[in-house]
Amino acid sequence: MTQNDPDHDHSEAGVKTKVKFSLKRWVPLVGLVIAVGAAFASGLHKHLTLTAFAENREFLTGYVADNWVLAILAYAGIYALAIALSLPGGALLTLVGGFLFGWFFAGSVTIIAATAGSVFVFMIARSSLGAFLTHKAGPFMQKMADGFNDDAFNYMMFLRLVPIFPFWLVNIAPALFNVKMRTYIITTFLGIIPGTFAISLLGSGLGSVIDKQKVMYDTCVATRGAKNCTFSVEVSSLVTPQLLIAFAALGVVSLIPVVIKRWKARSETSAS
Repeated sequence: MTQNDPDHDHSEAGVKTKVKFSLKRWVPLVGLVIAVGAAFASGLHKHLTLTAFAENREFLTGYVADNWVLAILAYAGIYALAIALSLPGGALLTLVGGFLFGWFFAGSVTIIAATAGSVFVFMIARSSLGAFLTHKAGPFMQKMADGFNDDAFNYMMFLRLVPIFPFWLVNIAPALFNVKMRTYIITTFLGIIPGTFAISLLGSGLGSVIDKQKVMYDTCVATRGAKNCTFSVEVSSLVTPQLLIAFAALGVVSLIPVVIKRWKARSETSAS
């Protein structure tokens, strides 16, 4: 075969196109992984703590008072970036937002920012991972994808309403099961509304919790010395059994349509 053989040229062009296309699909994922690694390596996630917020509360509240528009835009941007980079601390940021901006306004901005960050991750996972993993797993993955898509809306609502699994995992998993973008956006936006507003409402009372911990710390310092005392504020101190029960109830409600659909399908099968 000579170098001028058109079939040979066409074959080489096809290989190059395939390689180029494959690289194009994986570049976004590689970029995201590098960004996540850089964020964790820099220790950015270590600053997402209530204790760090408590120590800088006066500065932050003063900045918000003087630069409200810039502050809310910065909050939205940081929240979306944290979700996109899969950093821990989403609940913490929601609490802080509720304290700084009020539960309703902060909750509304948080829902938009969280949805935007989630969609970004979903798009990358779907373009880079979805087809690859489905192909590698073969019929098994396809069977799971088909089962999930039979009632993707209600399954997604359950995953969003009940925070059983990590938020980043729920962002990626639907991409592997070929969930439609429209379904993903709607269920993400609607599904995180109850939890977001609940946590934002808790955040509006964050000041009293910080003040209480500060009094305990000052008392400890006065009696035992600063070296023997630690000032810390934990998210767990704000989570109540009632809140957990409410999330569980939401999950049960979201699964009712799935149960009814399966029951009807079995009834029709038995009747036939």
